Amino acid sequence: MTRFSTFFAATAIASSLFLVPALAADTIKIGVAGPMTGANATFGEQVWTGVSAYVNEVNAAGGIDGKQIELVKGDDACEPKQAVAVANRFVDQDKVQAVVGHFCSSSTIPASEIYNDNGILTVTPSSTNPIVTDRGFETMFRTCGRDDQQAVVAGAFILDTLKLDKIALIHDKDTYGQGLVDALKKTLEERGVEPVLYEGLTRGERDFNALVTKIKSAGATAVYFGGLIPEAGPLIRQIHEQGLDVKFVSGDALAQTEIVTAAGGAQNLKNVYYSSAANPLEDPATADAQAALKKANIAPDNYTLFGYASAQTIVAAVQGAKEGSVEDQIAWLRANSVKSAVGDLAWNDKGDVKDFKFVFYAFDDAGTPVPSN
Repeated sequence: MTRFSTFFAATAIASSLFLVPALAADTIKIGVAGPMTGANATFGEQVWTGVSAYVNEVNAAGGIDGKQIELVKGDDACEPKQAVAVANRFVDQDKVQAVVGHFCSSSTIPASEIYNDNGILTVTPSSTNPIVTDRGFETMFRTCGRDDQQAVVAGAFILDTLKLDKIALIHDKDTYGQGLVDALKKTLEERGVEPVLYEGLTRGERDFNALVTKIKSAGATAVYFGGLIPEAGPLIRQIHEQGLDVKFVSGDALAQTEIVTAAGGAQNLKNVYYSSAANPLEDPATADAQAALKKANIAPDNYTLFGYASAQTIVAAVQGAKEGSVEDQIAWLRANSVKSAVGDLAWNDKGDVKDFKFVFYAFDDAGTPVPSN
């Protein structure tokens, strides 16, 4: 039995907290949590922008059954301890009824324990670590894919498309980055390939020349990096500065325009690839969301779209459950799909998106992502 199930079964008093309509207040409060400051603030602000854009539409149309949605921002800076503080504030002080967040898996994992214990529907737009949903928390959903799905695609891309098998695995020692690399390591080993190097760097570092020397000495022809842009950019740049001829492959965190500047310019992205969701802007199912963002003069950046989709998920669950309990909202999401800014979404019993597809991108001469063959 999960924490949430235990919580419901514990006492009649505890059950009554959620078996009455969950949204009895005059407004519906939704927390939005992520790195709003610090090196990864771009990600958090994109999520906030996407959520805000959709909520503004809903409120302008009359809200949910006449109730306006109120957003509460929580800055966790992608730090687990700060994420726990945000979660406790959301629950105890802000009294939120649902949460979009967190961004980093290392923040989502501890914060979601608090949300689950308090029966709060939670939808992460970006946390891909399998642990996020593998714990059996009924309240936890995501609109993104999983690292173990991404790792299988990455393994096939490096071995079968790039046809390289001397692979250096580099991670940032964080839940997302190391989790992604470890999932790829397992995938490679299942295919009989051992990495030539397995190393961790520290988030916040910018001088990776000693690491690049190790990569060169190991004879790597490909580098797979698990981590975020603040470290990926300088690592890519220093690989080029040392004249190392390798393919640089990474995950969905690189799906941001900031990678161009962080890597020292588009010329350094020639042999860089990353996996991400198929371009949602090419999906006819996202036309309404695209039109709404265009009308609001908001750029359809990657995590803006996933934030928008996560807000759509929560609103759909509340409306579908007819303002019923959190259990009703969960049941509705398990049984229905949502037409979202990133395509039609449906969920399995874990809260993972069914049939999530990862594809690979490269960069053209201007630093614009293009599908990789």
